[in-house]
Amino acid sequence: MTDRRDFLAGAWDSVPTLPANVPFGFVAGAAAVQAGFSDLQSVALSALVFGGASQLAAIELLEQGSPLAVVVLTAVVVNLRYVMYSAAIAPYFREFTSKWRLFASQFIVDTTFAIAVTEYERDPETDQLAYWLGVCATIYVGYVAGTAAGVVVGDAVPDGLQLDFAVPLLFLALLVPSITDEATGVAAAVGGFAAVAAAGLPMNVGIVVAAVVGISAGAVADAAGVGQ
Repeated sequence: MTDRRDFLAGAWDSVPTLPANVPFGFVAGAAAVQAGFSDLQSVALSALVFGGASQLAAIELLEQGSPLAVVVLTAVVVNLRYVMYSAAIAPYFREFTSKWRLFASQFIVDTTFAIAVTEYERDPETDQLAYWLGVCATIYVGYVAGTAAGVVVGDAVPDGLQLDFAVPLLFLALLVPSITDEATGVAAAVGGFAAVAAAGLPMNVGIVVAAVVGISAGAVADAAGVGQ
């Protein structure tokens, strides 16, 4: 059956992402445990949210005692890019039933989007739903399994050996590939400087301020045609 073949193709095409995906989940699990989450809560966070960058930001803020409103706003800002992903992949989901569209949308992340859209553009005959489910199955299972491993190992990490350094490194890993033109470069640079300048703001709202300033700078640069 074509759908089974395309499901397996999607799963196989996603395997090369596991060396980055599983460690990301590991750090999310270890960070959650070190922040005081229970083992079950830590794994459930990854299973239900499935958003590494927003999870790490939320965990960090919760550990520092930030108000829930700040935590939620931060997670929303960090995940704003998924709005663009959703708009870009919507034409391919148009043939799905409403239930399948709702289900499929829960798994839109950087890697699933990039792999699936590349395949859809390469081969319009691909069973898009089957391929999408194959991609998501591999990446989702890898991420949650990595979280479970991080929970087990992170709970045994000595207090003096913290994993905090991994958080900014992972954010940088997400940031660098997204800088594709002058406008995104402006957004990254301005947002980075704003984050440093706003680091001392109360209630840890510095990351929110930096995100808004960076996005605004990028939008202005794009509208002004910087680099064109």
